[in-house]
Amino acid sequence: YGFSTKGISSQTNIASAAVDALSQINIVPNPYYAYSKYETSIIDNRVKITNLPQICTITIFNMAGQLVKNISKDNSLTSEDWNLKNNKGIPIAGGVYIIHIEVPGVGEKVLKWYGSMRQIDLQDF
Repeated sequence: YGFSTKGISSQTNIASAAVDALSQINIVPNPYYAYSKYETSIIDNRVKITNLPQICTITIFNMAGQLVKNISKDNSLTSEDWNLKNNKGIPIAGGVYIIHIEVPGVGEKVLKWYGSMRQIDLQDF
């Protein structure tokens, strides 16, 4: 057997590769059924937006087109957590949300996300 690594390498500063990478951006879990493995306690609600570049802006809207949350990312992590709260720290209602990711100099990606929220039970907390 033989193999070659010719042609396999990292690509940097290639616009077409950056645009293709936009298709890999996702939100998990989707749909969100009142629980995620990313949550750390019974009062924690959390989803992840994955495969993000170092710098991007995430804007989340409800189906009425109202702004729910702005997240500015500027770090080397490839994901960003959303705690399912709006800009004022209030938990969101269940429903469908539109997530707009803008990557400067590359393009944008739009995701649709559905979340079914659970009632907070603080009796066992």
